[in-house]
Amino acid sequence: MKFRTWAGVALCSLALALGGTAALAQKAGGTLVYIVQPEPPSLASFLSTSGPIGLVAPKIYDGLLDYGPDLEILPALAESHEVSEDGKTVTFNLRQGVTWHDGEPFTSADVAFSVMEILAKVHPRGPNSFREVTSIDTPDEHTAVFNLANPAPYMLRALSAYESPMVPKHLLEGTDPRNSDLATSPVGTGPFKFTEWKKGQYIRLDKNEAYWKEGLPYLDRIVGRFIPDASTRTAAMENEEVMYGAYGAIPNIDAVRLRDTDGFSVTTDGYAMINPMALIEFNTTKPPFDNPAIRKAVSLALDRQFLIENIWFGYGQPATSALSSNFGATGLYAEGMPNYPANADPEAAIALLDEAGITPNGDGVRASATLDLIPYGEDWRRAGEYMKQALAEIGIALELRYEDVPTWLKRIYADYDFEINVNYFYQLPDPVLGVHRHYGTDQIRQGTHFVNSSRYSNPALDELLAAGAQEADAGKRSEIYAEVQKILAEDMPVNNLFEMEFLTVYNDKLKDHATSALGAYGSFDQAWIDE
Repeated sequence: MKFRTWAGVALCSLALALGGTAALAQKAGGTLVYIVQPEPPSLASFLSTSGPIGLVAPKIYDGLLDYGPDLEILPALAESHEVSEDGKTVTFNLRQGVTWHDGEPFTSADVAFSVMEILAKVHPRGPNSFREVTSIDTPDEHTAVFNLANPAPYMLRALSAYESPMVPKHLLEGTDPRNSDLATSPVGTGPFKFTEWKKGQYIRLDKNEAYWKEGLPYLDRIVGRFIPDASTRTAAMENEEVMYGAYGAIPNIDAVRLRDTDGFSVTTDGYAMINPMALIEFNTTKPPFDNPAIRKAVSLALDRQFLIENIWFGYGQPATSALSSNFGATGLYAEGMPNYPANADPEAAIALLDEAGITPNGDGVRASATLDLIPYGEDWRRAGEYMKQALAEIGIALELRYEDVPTWLKRIYADYDFEINVNYFYQLPDPVLGVHRHYGTDQIRQGTHFVNSSRYSNPALDELLAAGAQEADAGKRSEIYAEVQKILAEDMPVNNLFEMEFLTVYNDKLKDHATSALGAYGSFDQAWIDE
């Protein structure tokens, strides 16, 4: 079988745009059943960036922009946009005739409300994405003018349906967004309308007949099935009960087998925008992980290459810094950071603990803790078992805890009732969007998911993060982030494990499901089934 290339997708998209013969081959109708793993805690993508929410909500909501296979900016709810010469004004020209799923018109008032009252206040990443936006003018119903205190080019990379969904002002204004009915009955402008959520079984979305993209979507409906057991998910794919599974829904051990099975394909396409990083978060406010020495010892004791090769079957590469090596393309990644070995160095970890006075008791135990595992599948359970064994070798005794998604989210981000947890974050196309939220003091936002749950606070780092967000000179910005990485390699409130490579497994009958850089977090508006 094959790994699809972006070149093929791009050529297909070009043929569609030109109205070529490729468009004639596409068939309207049918139902796509795909895996949503695990069941989402809600569908409020304006409140949470939890992975399962991202598998559903961008089919319902739209963003101002979209992004092509090569990360090029594409129009969405905004037909076009202009940036002023000084970079402090961004004008979005909105599509006319777009309606919400309840029939109300979409206008510039929805844009201003979505950004200023929702995303900039309660979204996990919104306060950084829109940190420079001071106000939004709406001179008419189809124009939204963003006024910025400082240029923020990264903002234009944060306007997809997944990252910054536009939400209906008429349904949210005057309400508490954290307790909105939209969490379970969303209303968007996207290609599919919410129809039904049968808890424990599936979410059903039906075709939006009034979608603003003429002739789309092709599918009549999409159904996201929740299948907790990994082997059952694989069997469902093989039996054609489902046609698509992304973000590790099909364990890598099965994905590599299906890759060589007729009728199925495996791809790493569709993840270009997210820059995923597997990691450990420490609660830095209480023992034992309030001491940087033990946090660094954990990093030294874990074998990143073993995790990649034996649990993720070779997909990924060892983390070497607080920033992904993918930021090397923009000059922001710094090589040679300490405390990030590809292979375990337990002797160095023990020496570090001894030097810090963290000595073993009569049973050889230096510290005990509970490791909370992200509840996203069997691979994470296996990773937890390995970590328990590896850290025992340096005298850190772990108990493992695996809970459902809502309980886990509440424990980590609302109650701070944890000591150490294994997780993954999206570093996204710019550190301001995906990295700052992990370390900034202003990102200690109790109750907000996927921000600074470690409650790490360092004024010197805060100053550097603020400078990095505003610096326009590429060389100076590189220097700033080199200092950021040096500080974090020593303090290590978060221990990056490896740069992830997710796999998507799909039935070959499913076509054009990865026509944007967002892949499974895209809209599926161009997907179709070749029966």
